Parts: sequence; structure tokens; C-alpha cells
Amino acid sequence: MTRIPYLDLKAVNAEIQPELDRAYAQIVASGWFILGKAVETFEGAFADYVGVRHCVGVGNGVEALHLILRAYGIGPGDEVIVPSNTYIATWLAVTYAGATPVPVEPDPHSYNLDPNRIEAALTENTRAILPVHLYGQAADMRPILAIASRHDLVVIEDAAQAHGASYQGRRCGGLGHAAGFSFYPGKNLGALGDAGAVTTEDDALAEKVRSLRNYGSKKKYENEMLGFNSRLDELQAAFLSVKLPYLDKWNEHRRQIAEVYTDAFSQVPELTVPHTLDSASHVWHIYPLRCTDRDGLQAHLNRAGIGTLIHYPVPPHLSEAYATLGYKQGEFPVAEAIAQTELSLPISPVMTMDETEVVVGAVLDYFG
Repeated sequence: MTRIPYLDLKAVNAEIQPELDRAYAQIVASGWFILGKAVETFEGAFADYVGVRHCVGVGNGVEALHLILRAYGIGPGDEVIVPSNTYIATWLAVTYAGATPVPVEPDPHSYNLDPNRIEAALTENTRAILPVHLYGQAADMRPILAIASRHDLVVIEDAAQAHGASYQGRRCGGLGHAAGFSFYPGKNLGALGDAGAVTTEDDALAEKVRSLRNYGSKKKYENEMLGFNSRLDELQAAFLSVKLPYLDKWNEHRRQIAEVYTDAFSQVPELTVPHTLDSASHVWHIYPLRCTDRDGLQAHLNRAGIGTLIHYPVPPHLSEAYATLGYKQGEFPVAEAIAQTELSLPISPVMTMDETEVVVGAVLDYFG
């Protein structure tokens, strides 16, 4: 039986194994493992790639968002607009800062934060809007930024799934006041462990995040503020520097797979294919097919040897972690409907077009 994994990280890394091995050897030989030249090199390269002045490497994606919020002084008593349809890490960053996440429903076509619903959720305590570029597609940033400007709010991008994605010709991570990236191994640009970064044009914010990530210190034993231990390490920075030049090629391959999927499934009544905004260049971190019989289709594909995932079966407002906020089933029906019907199909830079056609055939076979 053909086995097609959802994501084969061994195969992804095998293509560049000699370069990864050299990077590892160089770091080990240097004897320097925290906040050294490798981090500086990657920060410079990724800032250039995104098109901003600053990139600050941190421990992971949720810490990137958390430290941005802290650096802007957002905390207890403040509210932050977040999507109801996202991974819980977006909400957790707000909670870590001591602020309150205020969910707003997504656009039912793009699955990203709906700008038309934001202003109704604003209060005198709102300090920021935190749109997520979900699945690899940029949120509709122009109206979001206009709302923020009218109400004097900060816009913080959650770009954890949007490495290389763009909106109106500008890359995600350089659209709002600041952005948080995750380099979790399964991302389009993935490290070989946890890693993250903050990108921004804001000089003062970048300087503060650099201190916050390192115990609140710019100079050893001189602590200016209550900080954290959230540093991108030298090994992961070196691995990311190896991978970054391949990112655009890998993203283009994902687009080709997504195009085959969309062409094949767009005429199947039981399926809803993802919509791409005209203003966005999608990088397809996830291909979120929706199906009225999601569980049956997933079981069928599993029997055919095809790996799938569900992103995400429980919306944050219905998770036990946020039970204290008091949200009930039915309060955010768009997010809940997505959670009940979404199925992520295999997509990766090493997946072949022959494998793609096998997946297409298996899906179509289920619907006769």
C-alpha cells in the first residue's frame, strides 16, 4: 500500500543534510551556543527577507507574541482582539501578558479574522489587534490597519504559519507594528527544535524585546527590567540560515500541490475548497479542505495509507483552558463550523505530484 505521510520531516531535511551537518559542526567547534554570530546572521537575513529593519530571535512562536505584548506595555486590564479560529497559542500569548483575549469571528471564506466584525468588539480597554495569517494566507490587513489607526491600537501579526506569504506585494511580518514567527519543525521554515522571532520596523520595540528575551538585560548582570529566558540558540539559528534560501522554492512547490487539490475538489458538492484572496500570496502551510463527512473521509484516507490532520478540532473558546471566560457552544458559530469540518491534506516541499494525484484519487473515490 502506498504510504503518504502528512509531513515527512526526515525527507525534507535529507535534501539539505550536508549543509545542516556543516552548520552543526561549525557551531560545536565554535564553543559558543547562545546569542552569538549565528543568531546575528540569521536575524539579519530574515529581517532582509521580510523587509523590515529588525528581527529578534526568541525561544518559540508564542513567546514572540508574548514579548511583543509585554514590550508594548499591554497587560492586566487590557483587551486584545484575537481570531476565534486559530491555534490556542495566539490566545495564550495574550494571557501570558496578563491581558484578556477578545475573540472575533473569521471571514467564512478566507478563515482569517473578519475586519467587518472587529469594531463591534472594541471597548475602552482594547489595546491591540492580533490577526493570524492562518494556514499560510495573509489576513486582510488593509482594513485591519485602518481600524487600528482610527482607534489608536497596535497591530501585532501572528505570522507563525506565513513564512514567505505576502499581502499587496509586502511580506507578512512587515505589515503591522510587529510580528511573531514560529520556526517549529513542521513550519514552512522550520528549525530542528523550537525557535521563534519577532520582526518589526519599530527601533524601540526591538530594543526592548532584545532585553526581555534575555532576563531583562542588555549587559550581563545589569538587569533593567523583569525579563524572561527566551533566546533563539546558535544551533537553531544556523539551521534556519541553511534553510532560508530554499524557502521560496519550497513555497512554490506547495502552491503547485494546492492548485491540483483545488482544481480536483472544487466541483464536489460535499467539499469546500479554501479561498485565496486576490491581494494575498498564499504559502499553504496547511491545505484546509472542509467536508460535511470529515471523520468518514479521514478514516477512508487512513485506510488508503494517506496521513491527514485536523487543524483545529477544539476552538480556543471551547477549550478547558479558557473555561473561566464563560463562552458557550454556539457563541462563535463560524469558528465552530470550521473546527467540525476541516481536514488538512498532505502538503510539503518533498511531496511528489504523483503522490498528490494519489491523494486526489483517494478523496474522489470516497465520493463515488
